[in-house]
Amino acid sequence: MRKNIVAGNWKMNLTLQEGVKLAKDLNEALKNKQPNCDVIIGTPFIHLATICETIDTKKIGVAAENCADQEKGAFTGEVSAQMVASTGAGYVILGHSERRTYYGENAETLTKKVKLALANRLTPIFCIGEVKEEREAGQHFKVVEEQLSSALWGLSPEDFSKLILAYEPVWAIGTGLTATAEQAQEIHSHIRQFIEQKYGKEIAENCTILYGGSCNAGNAKELFGQKDVDGGLIGGASLSVEKFLPIIEAF
Repeated sequence: MRKNIVAGNWKMNLTLQEGVKLAKDLNEALKNKQPNCDVIIGTPFIHLATICETIDTKKIGVAAENCADQEKGAFTGEVSAQMVASTGAGYVILGHSERRTYYGENAETLTKKVKLALANRLTPIFCIGEVKEEREAGQHFKVVEEQLSSALWGLSPEDFSKLILAYEPVWAIGTGLTATAEQAQEIHSHIRQFIEQKYGKEIAENCTILYGGSCNAGNAKELFGQKDVDGGLIGGASLSVEKFLPIIEAF
């Protein structure tokens, strides 16, 4: 059975001290609760080791926001999948639209990252989604199909089944715009059907597909109520326990 997940993506926010405090506060807030979903926080690299030692990682999973496309070596400033795994983190966000747009990450690069993450027993949270112009041109189905097939279709069924997908309409990230629940369901359903064509019904049905794009306490319940929306990848609202907790509780 696929999992319901609410994952936070802190992006380039919070000092180490601020991040550790937020993680501790969230850990405390969830201490006596049994959420109807898995909870993950995606933090900057410098936070990972300290946070993994500070919180109950059985209650809250920890993700890196990226990893290198190389195993190790003379790649100054990069952080390998092995390094991420050594901190105690269990997940890594890959293919986020900001990485694709600002840092030119393409399918070839992302395939390498996914394979290295899997080799180091990290669960990739793999992001796909269209920009505003592509949505307006009716190209959104085609865009997500290309992003999936070009980067992931070389994986074995076993490896693909280990991934979490996150559909993020780029036009809704940090803009205050949100896909309607119907729009989210429509494209999540399309993604699942596309996976089924490649990997079969069982893997498609068991694949967790998160929605990312200005998801908040006000719209989470309606979004998560859709048949093929299995949770959210949350940006700004994950930077505050007061805003993040109601999204978790929307399940």
